[in-house]
Amino acid sequence: MLRSLTGDLHVLEVPFRVAGLELGGRMTVIRLPEGGLWIHSPVRLDEATRAAVEALGPVRYLVAPNLMHHLFLSAWAKAFPEARVVAPAGLRRKQPGLRIDVELTDTPEAGFAAVFAQHELRGMPRVGEFVFLHRPSRTLLVTDLAFHIRESPSWLTRTYLRWCGTYGKLAPTALIRSLVKDRSALRASLDTVLGWDFERVVVCHGEVLERGGREALRAGFEWLRG
Repeated sequence: MLRSLTGDLHVLEVPFRVAGLELGGRMTVIRLPEGGLWIHSPVRLDEATRAAVEALGPVRYLVAPNLMHHLFLSAWAKAFPEARVVAPAGLRRKQPGLRIDVELTDTPEAGFAAVFAQHELRGMPRVGEFVFLHRPSRTLLVTDLAFHIRESPSWLTRTYLRWCGTYGKLAPTALIRSLVKDRSALRASLDTVLGWDFERVVVCHGEVLERGGREALRAGFEWLRG
């Protein structure tokens, strides 16, 4: 079930398919200094997943990191009513029935500000993605900004990602590139993120990159500087 990357950082990998593409999905669970859990991009909630999470500690925050990764958030919010639901402001308009307790900004919520930095990626309004830095583990969390699929048994997935120039590297898909409406704004946002101190990159789609994450992210977005 949950796989530990560090003492306080755990991930759960699940199958995920969209438009015939086998992309895989990943939820990240981080234990905060006070013992509560901060959960990034919750996946489908079942009894086994709930038990594994509850074994780590009480759920304090449920984070929708962009305007697309919210499919299972409502179920988690109902299962953990004391947890605070954290999401981009635009998700209120997209999902008016979803309880949102905290709207994301570039300033982290007080309850997790001691260990996190966060930043909205400007220039992609239809994505509305925030990236997060877990300072103690020097880990960057990204959602749809970049994939890191190095291998896939699916011919369709391999073909699509090779066409995108994304297969085997940390880089955005053609879809994400098409959603960039302001290249200079996104460049500025990435410069902010690349100024952070991180080594590991945890993606929602693909493999965790344990080393050289900052250099890989810079290389994956070199096209923005052309």
